[in-house]
Amino acid sequence: MADGILVQLNRASAAEEFFALLGVDYDPKVVNVARLHILRRMGQYLAGEDFSGATDETVAVRCKTVLERAYADFVASTPIDQRVFKVLKDAVAPQPKQTPTLVQIGTLK
Repeated sequence: MADGILVQLNRASAAEEFFALLGVDYDPKVVNVARLHILRRMGQYLAGEDFSGATDETVAVRCKTVLERAYADFVASTPIDQRVFKVLKDAVAPQPKQTPTLVQIGTLK
């Protein structure tokens, strides 16, 4: 018996394997720039899915749709624009205004 699609995806080690397993066409230039971002976004989208009781075929179709959606996010814009990872979100987050520390002249020796 063949392994289910989720088992196969879990074994995949490269973004290209995800695209191949799910039958999603892609531009290698886009994947080379945003591979981790695409897979992270796919994971974010899949986190909202419930595959309980779904057939393997249904799961595969839903995963394919989610990968296509995640890939499309990065065809239309860049990883910097999408800010999937915390480090990129933090880079543009408003920083708390730092107030200078006041030291009383009399406390200095």
